[in-house]
Amino acid sequence: MKLINIFFKNMYLKFRNIAISGGVAVGKNTLLDNLKPYLKPHGWRFTSGGRILRDFTKEYIQPLAKLVPDDFHNKLDKRTTDLMEDGKYVIEAWLAGFMTRERNDTLRVLLMCGNDALRIDRVVNRDRISINEAKEFIKDREEGNFVEWKRIYGNYNFFDPKYYHLVIDTYSSGPHETVGIVLDLLGYKNGKDEKSLTKEKHLVK
Repeated sequence: MKLINIFFKNMYLKFRNIAISGGVAVGKNTLLDNLKPYLKPHGWRFTSGGRILRDFTKEYIQPLAKLVPDDFHNKLDKRTTDLMEDGKYVIEAWLAGFMTRERNDTLRVLLMCGNDALRIDRVVNRDRISINEAKEFIKDREEGNFVEWKRIYGNYNFFDPKYYHLVIDTYSSGPHETVGIVLDLLGYKNGKDEKSLTKEKHLVK
């Protein structure tokens, strides 16, 4: 994979954007939030597939993929790629990495969680639902989305590691370690401005 060196305010970075992908409750939003103290002071912007989706639907609740017309998926995909044209964007969405797989300027990160019990616990605490409801939610959400995405985009394995620069298991890699791995590959620590760093206590645990 060809790396692109970018000079941003005294920092030489290898990528202009970051795409964070993964399924339900694997830590995508946590990584997004933990990157902000390091990159936001340098003009980076942050968004999620859910936020982009709500900009179109004007609804808060994210619908299942099967409830959204194909044309909407195309608009959402175009919006995601258009945002990255100017660089300095971090986007968190299920298919963000897959959709940007042809972009050499985008660091593509796939988050997984090797412990289903931990994922279930995250959903229980996040959504205030029962364990059984959380299990059903994860199963329905992931199976439903993948079936519909294969119908729309083709028979891809959307989470195939070949599409990503990094694959991180958030069961064995904690929030601080995960953000460090991403920043290292981005090239941030090789030219960081110490004044821009925020203490670890500000990171999401």
